[in-house]
Formats: sequence, C-alpha cells, structure tokens
Amino acid sequence: MNLIRGESLVPMPWKNGGGVTREIDAEPKGAALDAFTWRLSIANVDVAGAFSRFADIDRTLVLLEGAGMHLHEASGRVHALTQPLAMASFAGETPIDATLDNGPTRDFNVMVRRDRATATIQAHRSTTSVSLTDDVGLTLIFCVQGQLDVTLDGGARIILQPDDTLRLDASDARHCDVTCAQPDTSWLQIGIATTDHSR
Repeated sequence: MNLIRGESLVPMPWKNGGGVTREIDAEPKGAALDAFTWRLSIANVDVAGAFSRFADIDRTLVLLEGAGMHLHEASGRVHALTQPLAMASFAGETPIDATLDNGPTRDFNVMVRRDRATATIQAHRSTTSVSLTDDVGLTLIFCVQGQLDVTLDGGARIILQPDDTLRLDASDARHCDVTCAQPDTSWLQIGIATTDHSR
C-alpha cells in the first residue's frame, strides 16, 4: 500500500514543452518518458494546441475541472470532453490537437505501454466496494473532489482528499470499501495489469 498525497506532486514540463504535468506514479520508478511501462499524471491545459506524441502507448484522458475540451484527430475523429469525469481513449502516437471550450482545464492521464500493460478506468460518484484481484495487479484510487474514506478488509482506514491517490495490490487486501464522506464527492478507480512479466 502506498498513499500519494496531492501536495507532494512535483510539476514538470510536458514532453513537447507546451504545458505542465504532475506525475502521480509510474513503473518503473523514475523511468524516462520513453521508458515507462505505465504512468499516471495530472495536467493543467491553459491553451489550445497539440498533444505530445507517445509511440506504442495507449492513453486515456479524464476531464477533472473546467468547461471542457475537444480532441481532434487528424483522421477527423473528435473526442468531446464536455463535463467533469468525461473520458477519451486514443493511441499515443495519434496526432491530437486540443481546443478548449471556455478556458483552462485540469486532466487526469493514464498511459500504458501496450505490449507490457493494460489499464481500466472507472469514474464514480458514490460509495463502492472494490475487489482487489491478482489478475488486475494494481488498483489505484484517485480522489477527484470531496473526501474519500477507504477501509481495507484488514481494518486499515485511509482518508483521501482531492488529488490524493491510494495504490493497492492484492497483497494489501482482497477488497476495500470506498465511502464518499462529503456531498458531491467523485473519484477514479484505475486498474493496471502487467502483461510482460519479464520487465
């Protein structure tokens, strides 16, 4: 189990230099942007522009705050994220141009190297029981807003504030109860399964 407080996240420039991201967690620890197996981060998008490209990476972006954005692929496909917790998934090497609907946004990013890992992302606005299974590998719980009260089956209790992340695997507990402790609480559940165990 690892509790990652939002206040501890360090800002770093985007790969293309066009903005700032805060890495939450990655595997391997400290891996460069061209060497990670998976990576979770928060980004502030202040202006419209092109996204960084990541070859061989599958990406999911979740809108956390702001009026929204539209992601335009060169093929003509458009991903519309018009309310918080809206998601878009796309290949990291796809050319993407982002337009902002009405000012800056904050986004949650999940990236996995497709030959080494897979990810699932679920958005919640209510209390939920989460099963921790060996086939998932890692489960990460991210507090978007409000407050979460997480109780593991062994009795341990963790309080999460906005931008806090709890990292769990099946050795920590077989399930946990995630309680929304305040009105309008929302959170993300991310499952990471590693498919290449040689690394």
